[in-house]
Amino acid sequence: MDRTIIKTDAAAPAAGPYAQAVRAGDLVFASGQLPIDLSTGDFPEGVEAQTRRSLANLSAVLEAGGASLASVVKTTVFLKDMNDFSAMNAVYAEHFPGAAPARSTIEVARLPKDALVEIEAVAIATGPVAS
Repeated sequence: MDRTIIKTDAAAPAAGPYAQAVRAGDLVFASGQLPIDLSTGDFPEGVEAQTRRSLANLSAVLEAGGASLASVVKTTVFLKDMNDFSAMNAVYAEHFPGAAPARSTIEVARLPKDALVEIEAVAIATGPVAS
C-alpha cells in the first residue's frame, strides 16, 4: 500500500514531529487541526470562530491529500469545555450538510497553545495528491 505524507502551506504547519496528514491508499488521515489563522499566527476569539478556522485548516489539508470535507467518513473533535458543545456543533453542521460523517467529541483538559477546539478526520481520497 502506498503511504504519502501530505503537506500544504494552506494550513498551519505541524507543530511537532508529525505530518499534517498521511494518505494510505484511498484514505487520508488528517492530524488534529488547530484554529491557527495563517495571516496572524493567532487563534480567533471564541469557540465558533475557532471551529470555523479549524475546519478551514482541515479542509486545506484534506484537499492537499486529494480529499475534501465532503468525503470525510470520521472526525474527532477535541473541546476544552463541553459547555461549548452546542456552539461548536452549530458551526460544524454548516460544514457537513446532509449526511454528516461519524464523529466523536471529547472534552480535554488542555489543547496545544490553549486552543478551545481541535479537529481531526479520516476521509476517502477522490483525487490525486496536490503537487
